[in-house]
Amino acid sequence: MDAGTRLMHVLRSLLFYPVFYVVSSFYVIAAVAAMAVDRSWLRRVVSGWGRFHRACCRVLLGIDVVQEGGPLDEPALYAIRHESFFEAIDAPALFHLPSVFAKRELFNLPGWGRAAIAYGLIPVARDGGAKALRELIHEARRKAKEGRPLVIFPEGTRVPHGERRKLQSGFAGIYKMVGLQVVPVAVNSGPLYHRLWKRRGQITYRFGEPIPPGLKREEIEARVEEAINALSAA
Repeated sequence: MDAGTRLMHVLRSLLFYPVFYVVSSFYVIAAVAAMAVDRSWLRRVVSGWGRFHRACCRVLLGIDVVQEGGPLDEPALYAIRHESFFEAIDAPALFHLPSVFAKRELFNLPGWGRAAIAYGLIPVARDGGAKALRELIHEARRKAKEGRPLVIFPEGTRVPHGERRKLQSGFAGIYKMVGLQVVPVAVNSGPLYHRLWKRRGQITYRFGEPIPPGLKREEIEARVEEAINALSAA
């Protein structure tokens, strides 16, 4: 990479950070205000935030987003490869009203936490014991009955592009208890987005074939792990 290209990445990133994060703070304020008015307003705010992020990526960073396949028209659990914050922020743009499994600590953020619960995100308390797990499954089933897609990052943390890690043990338990088909989703956001100075290019989502419910733990983990790493060598 030549010096001119590196400089362009730096300048694009220096423009992206203040624009996206400053405006995002206003989206959080709007989301909290919308909670007091009507939940449908809150959903519009969150969806608008997801589209705003994509626009910032396209216009300011030069990152285009493409999809191979797409979400189903029926309830499903979407298991997405996790390479950067991109796919977490992008969920409201990728899905219609997604209910995302997110670690409990995030819900302590002022304003954002309350809005996230009201929108329908599902807190995951990793050390919460049996009671926390029952509450999580209850919420997940309720969201699925509403027709909302369930979104999980089964690796449990961001994984560098090109690396493979075993799925968190909780994924198979959630899969078993929600009783939904799983759609594995590969994404290659790491090389462009998971860095201080972000790069221009193309982020691809690849939706795999649905995997039926009821499989044994070893089989579901192996199939999902293979499918979500489909773009890792690209």
